[in-house]
Amino acid sequence: MNKYDNSAALYSPDGRVLQVEYATRAVGNSFTAIGIRGKDAVVLAVDKIIRSSLYEPDADGRILTLERNIGMAMAGFTPDGHFVAEIARQEAANYRLRLHAGIPIKDLCERVASFVHANTMNGIHRPLGLSAILASWDAHAGPQLFRVDPDGSYREYYACAIGRGKPQAMREFDRQDNMTNMETKELVKAAGEIIYKSHFDRQQRDFLFEMGIVGEATKGIHLINPTELTEMARFAGSEALSNASSSSDDPFF
Repeated sequence: MNKYDNSAALYSPDGRVLQVEYATRAVGNSFTAIGIRGKDAVVLAVDKIIRSSLYEPDADGRILTLERNIGMAMAGFTPDGHFVAEIARQEAANYRLRLHAGIPIKDLCERVASFVHANTMNGIHRPLGLSAILASWDAHAGPQLFRVDPDGSYREYYACAIGRGKPQAMREFDRQDNMTNMETKELVKAAGEIIYKSHFDRQQRDFLFEMGIVGEATKGIHLINPTELTEMARFAGSEALSNASSSSDDPFF
């Protein structure tokens, strides 16, 4: 056993924090989640593995609402994700209680990232095996998209992906034409296509596409799996996957 991976408070001789790297690896081996920022909306999408036919369809969701206009998609260790979501909700509630306004997503990301980072500085705690994508929209700032990683860093993106399907999702991002100017329906269809093509275990296990969306069309409210838009994304994803399968012998396209 490597003695430098016993605690998150220890650096290895080459300056690495191995516990943080293990947490990052946990995210990399998890299900896929993406976020795409368009002209007037942000879409979050995940491929949720169907582990049992006895589950309720909406059980064990990977997309959550943190504030009325802020949603979160997660990859990694799911209990860590729900724990961080509760911390974020408390921060949002405290901000609203003090200032009588919704918390800006950048401020919320900074607070969440600080909490995640604190777990990499103390030998008593372990780093959180979680990456989270946060999305919001409001009339003043427009669409915004951020990602928080296990080391406590956060950045703003036009599009980002986490999980096992990240490499394929990044290639699909490059194939999209000018995502930042996409209208809501175009953005939803693109999210469906990318998740279906990026689903790593599609040859072995079924999955359920899940989506969160916030934007002008939703009146600034984060919605999870709105019926019409979710079915539109699933149909676009199925069509794209069928077309790609018929034109390629590569199982990962």
